[in-house]
Amino acid sequence: MSPTIPPLAGKLGGLKSSAIRDLLKLTTRADVISLAGGLPDAELMPRERLAAAADAALSGTAVLQYTESPGWAPLRDVLRQRESAKLGRAVGLDEVFVTHGSQQALSLLAEVLLDPGALVVVEDPAYVGALQVFRAAGARIVAVPLDADGMRVDVLKELLARGERPAVVHTVSNFHNPGGVTMSSLRRMELAELAEAHGFWVIEDDPYGELWFDQPAPEPVATYSRNVIRLSSASKILSPALRVGWMVAQDGVCRAVELLKQGADLCGSALTHQITTDLLTDEAWLTGHVDSVRTAYGDRAKALVHAVRTSFGDRVTCTDATGGMFVWADFTDDTNTDELLPRALDQGVAFVPGSAFAVDTDYGHSMRMCFTTADASTLEAAIDRLARAAR
Repeated sequence: MSPTIPPLAGKLGGLKSSAIRDLLKLTTRADVISLAGGLPDAELMPRERLAAAADAALSGTAVLQYTESPGWAPLRDVLRQRESAKLGRAVGLDEVFVTHGSQQALSLLAEVLLDPGALVVVEDPAYVGALQVFRAAGARIVAVPLDADGMRVDVLKELLARGERPAVVHTVSNFHNPGGVTMSSLRRMELAELAEAHGFWVIEDDPYGELWFDQPAPEPVATYSRNVIRLSSASKILSPALRVGWMVAQDGVCRAVELLKQGADLCGSALTHQITTDLLTDEAWLTGHVDSVRTAYGDRAKALVHAVRTSFGDRVTCTDATGGMFVWADFTDDTNTDELLPRALDQGVAFVPGSAFAVDTDYGHSMRMCFTTADASTLEAAIDRLARAAR
């Protein structure tokens, strides 16, 4: 008799793999220039400084042991100081929680803040990692469009006026992934005011805030309300391999997240927490390092945007990359980017079709391009290949 295979949880039926992660499997060919990944440049990561910090941490034995579930206390204190400076107020140590990358913070928060069927408002186009988390939580997802000033808070107001009551509003406020735009100061204040007036949480997802090119991003949304939970990460300025992310939230939220993290993985890595602390406290070195990353990415962003506008003219519109890692582009004709992708791969270039980020809007004529992992001449060659594929 054949064995009966036990079923998996029903919630998995509504989930699908990240189209971006799936696409990365297709872009490992040496002849493909990939604009698809959302990866920082490993060549710009501080390998020697990381090695020195690891050696220093390994000179003792405490680093080999478990650490506290909210994160190694000296790291939390460093993050407390950094976040206090950004928010213009004193952040308490009990308001800082370290996670295994900011994606884990988002996942744990979904479990803490959402019951099945709860309403979550996201931006459209949306960050794919957030969609995966909220779908896994069984949330009802409603999208609010973006424009050049970020989330359309006026559309959110209309939703609220119709009687919708979100539990959570999620925003990538700085240098949006995938949209490439930054929320204006006025909209940040309006969003915070709505959160307090209507009693919902805002998750301000900010992994790119320090990667500005010409001028810093506006003050965080969390500046204006304690109903805002801030997420950030060391992945984009130091290295993703550290797997160090953090959130700043009210003490009750942090304690609830702690209970779930204890059940998930007990605690983070004392080793990577100590390495991260070493690098974040070396302020003179850190300033120079982040400045060099900004300069490199800024030059690459300008090269990509220039190449797109030169090669495609008014056939394609794209965002001006003022920070972060991405450019969002729209074909103004009937070009479908899902159909364009296989032709582009044949020409030796990859991008992510806009449909991967869609919630309510189709984005069949759109695409996201990442500029961080190639120099200017390589980016120009990539757009030349893309133009051949699109002809």
